[in-house]
Amino acid sequence: MAEPRLVFTGNVIVDLVLTVDAIPEPGGDVVASSSSLTAGGGYNTMIAAHRDGLPVVFGGQYGTGPFGDVVRSALASSGFEVVQPGLAEADSGYCVAMVDAAAERTFVTSAGAEGHLTRDDLDRIAVRPADLVYVSGYSLAHRANAQALPGWLAALPDTVRVLFDPSPLIRDLDPDTVAAVLARTDIVTGNAREARLLTGVEDPASAALALAERVRGRAAIVRTGGTGCWVVPAESPGSVTNVPAYPVTAVDTNGAGDAHGGVLAAALARGNDLTTAARRANVAAALAVTKRGPATAPTAEMIDEALRLAR
Repeated sequence: MAEPRLVFTGNVIVDLVLTVDAIPEPGGDVVASSSSLTAGGGYNTMIAAHRDGLPVVFGGQYGTGPFGDVVRSALASSGFEVVQPGLAEADSGYCVAMVDAAAERTFVTSAGAEGHLTRDDLDRIAVRPADLVYVSGYSLAHRANAQALPGWLAALPDTVRVLFDPSPLIRDLDPDTVAAVLARTDIVTGNAREARLLTGVEDPASAALALAERVRGRAAIVRTGGTGCWVVPAESPGSVTNVPAYPVTAVDTNGAGDAHGGVLAAALARGNDLTTAARRANVAAALAVTKRGPATAPTAEMIDEALRLAR
C-alpha cells in the first residue's frame, strides 16, 4: 500500500497580520507595532504536517491577482502536490489578523477564489486508501464548497480517514451540511468554543464525548489552549482523557490550532493512537505560539526534542 498523505481540501488565503496593544473600540483606530503579509489559512496546517514528515496534497482552489500571486508563490515552494490549476477570473481571498498584547487574535476575512471549489475540482484528487482527508469548516462557509464536499466525502473509499476541524465559523454554517460532513468524519478536532457551539455543552470534556457520538469514527479532540486537550479515542468509547499542554510562554497564538491539526494528522499517519498523536500535537502547538506569525509550526526534530525533555 502506498504511504499515507494528507489530502487537504481547505482554503489557502493571504494573512495580513497586525500586532497591536489592544483591539480598537468601534470607530476607533490603533497603530500596529508590526505587520506581515504571508500565505496563511490552511497553508499553516499543511506546513505543520509537512514539517512533521507527512506528504501533503493540496486539493483546494486559489486565484490570480495580487493575493493569488502570494498564494501561488508559497505553494510553488512548499513541496506539496498541488492539484488544481487555479482560477484566472478571481483573486485569492485574504484575512486581517490582529494579535493583541495578550497574544489573542481576532480575524476579519474577505473571500476569494478559494470559495469556488466544485465537485469536478474535488474529483481531480486521486485519493489513496491510506490517505487522511482534512476538511475545514472555513470551506463550508462558501456555497460552492459546501455543496461539493459532503457528496465527495461520502464517495471516498471506506479506508480513508477524514479529519474535520469545525473552525471559528461553526455558528454560521448550515447545520445539515455540517451533519453530512460529521457523518463521514472519523475524528473531529476543534477548540472548546467550537465544541460548545456544536453540542450546546459547556464543559469541554463532556462536549468531547458528545462530539464523538456524532461522527463515524467515534473519536474527538477538544483543545483547551494552555491546559491541553480532551481526547475521546475510538477504541475506548465513552471515556475521555485530558492530555496536558506543553508549558511555554505564548507570544502569538495565531496558527496554534493549525499546527495542532497538521501534526495530529502526521502522527496518526505514522500509526500513533489518538492520545499519543494528541500529545505530539499539543507540543507542536505550544512551540508554534512561541514565535510570531501564522506558519510557525516546528520541525519533527524540534517536537521530538521537546517530548524527550518532557519525559
